[in-house]
Amino acid sequence: MPSRTPIIIGVGDIKNRSTKISDAKEPAQLIYEAIQAAILDAASTSPTELQSSIDSIDVVRTWTWPYPDLPGLLAQKLGVEKGLKWNFYSEHGGNQPGRLFDEAARRISRGEVECAVVAGGEALASLSACAAAGKLPPPNWTPPAETVNSVFTPTGRDLGSSMISTLRFALSRTDEPSDLGAIHDIGAPIHVYPLYENGFRAHRGQSLKENHEESAMLYAQFSEVADENEVAWGQGKRETVESVGRVTGRNRMICFPYPLLMNAFNTVNLAAACILTSTTHARALGIPESKWIYPLGGAGTSDSAHFWNRPNFHSAPSISRSIDAALSISNNTRCSIDLVDIYSCFPIVPKLAAQHLGIPIQEGKRLTVLGGLTSFGGAGNNYSIHALTQMTRLLREGKGARALVLANGGVLSYQYVVVLGRRPREGGDYPQKNPLPDVLREGDVECAVGDEVSGDAVVETYTVEFNRDGSPLRGYIVGRLKATGKRFLANHGDEATLRQMAGGTVEIVGKSGW
Repeated sequence: MPSRTPIIIGVGDIKNRSTKISDAKEPAQLIYEAIQAAILDAASTSPTELQSSIDSIDVVRTWTWPYPDLPGLLAQKLGVEKGLKWNFYSEHGGNQPGRLFDEAARRISRGEVECAVVAGGEALASLSACAAAGKLPPPNWTPPAETVNSVFTPTGRDLGSSMISTLRFALSRTDEPSDLGAIHDIGAPIHVYPLYENGFRAHRGQSLKENHEESAMLYAQFSEVADENEVAWGQGKRETVESVGRVTGRNRMICFPYPLLMNAFNTVNLAAACILTSTTHARALGIPESKWIYPLGGAGTSDSAHFWNRPNFHSAPSISRSIDAALSISNNTRCSIDLVDIYSCFPIVPKLAAQHLGIPIQEGKRLTVLGGLTSFGGAGNNYSIHALTQMTRLLREGKGARALVLANGGVLSYQYVVVLGRRPREGGDYPQKNPLPDVLREGDVECAVGDEVSGDAVVETYTVEFNRDGSPLRGYIVGRLKATGKRFLANHGDEATLRQMAGGTVEIVGKSGW
């Protein structure tokens, strides 16, 4: 076994279920507590020595609070700032846990660092409670890098343009003529994921009823998984197929075909941390081999940031390519994977991944070890760190030999897949690079703009956004011009069209119009 074989030695998860103002802990404190839990989990003969050997800190960017230097703050809390060789604060995106984890394993394998922390956390539940009580900033929280006067939701309709919906930019609109999403008021996650669900349904020849029942069944099964996890925000609130699928005042329609309980729930207080080191250092720290779990490899890429340029709305090349590359680089196959967790802010993500992995969608419990971002809780960008910690525990317990975690970000934009195992890699040292390009360009579609958008056309996919009172607000259409094949974006043309689109009884995909 190579002396610089990276391993996971400790994992920790923290949940602050209280929303009392007096109990409001900021993300930095929750993350620090998760790291401390991971240190204890490692069962080192010298936890103090383990902590002092931490020389690499990666933090998944938090939506809750704009820190001037969150990795530096954590290093100070841990007392390791003087010996730190690496610290990094990621961009936004649910793919970041996978990417940071893979890169930390790579640094350990090269001998660049000795002991690495990969962590993140959110406290949007506490922040929301403080905002409601007029307590912003919350008492005793770290002074922010910028003024905070409201609570941000990473998946809501606050993201006013498609450029913003890639989760890269601040909350402001863009006047770029090429930003078709901004022109048509579409681009938030609540808009784009439903476009894929409707396209996927039509491509498979499902009826609207069959599709809705499938999604309700999937998320009801996810809720069962979350209910058995003490860290899950939704523990004790098990949903049924009927409660997930039935549109009510409590479960209002957000964007067709997804009611509220098919959307990520982001108002949580959750944090998680993984500690990685080499087998050599683990032995020196007296960490028992029963705690060791092996990163086997990872890979990730992205589709076009502009969703309207992507090849189609019934597949996500970044998902399939990332899965295949991660399996290949880790010397695995789909059949060799025992445990899977797919980032699931909306049902379409686990559905697309399930189709590629050959897992029946109706066997939803095979697609998650956490319960998804609705039931486990949408821990911001950090959800998949929780998946990595849970996978570590399950592998230690002998529940499987190999595990796959898919971390998704943006609007089905960015993917990163990591494979873990109970045994070391076969075939040499840890992979020294991500085998995929940053962005996939094959199959990108040309779009019509301005005066070009005229003539007979066919609907490629669509969705409808709803008001809080349940009435339809706006229809969104992605279509193709019959004469040129170019794609275009449009909104509903009249109230009759909007009502038909929102009715949920007639298939809109494939309809022709002008």
